[in-house]
Amino acid sequence: MNNSQENCLVLTGHVVKPPKTSTSPAGIQHCQFSMDHKSIQNEAGMNRQAFVRIQVVATGKVSQHLTRDLIEGCNVKVTGFINRHESRNGNPLLVLHAQQIEMI
Repeated sequence: MNNSQENCLVLTGHVVKPPKTSTSPAGIQHCQFSMDHKSIQNEAGMNRQAFVRIQVVATGKVSQHLTRDLIEGCNVKVTGFINRHESRNGNPLLVLHAQQIEMI
């Protein structure tokens, strides 16, 4: 596997579900929340509305620092990488793993 492939996503939006915190059996802290992004993007010379709701996960000790001020409705800019997770019923989900979260 080539480790030099890029996987970086920067997305702005607002928090639509209150963050949920948990601790794994290994003692690793996790914070999960959902965010909505809405914008108008130019594609082939035409304006197109873009909308996405994505689950965001912040992991480790830094997750407390990144997510402590998050509440439903606040605007954020999240920088991180995307990864595939499986839902409880086996469906694939695209999840944004936050490396940086800024309030905007």
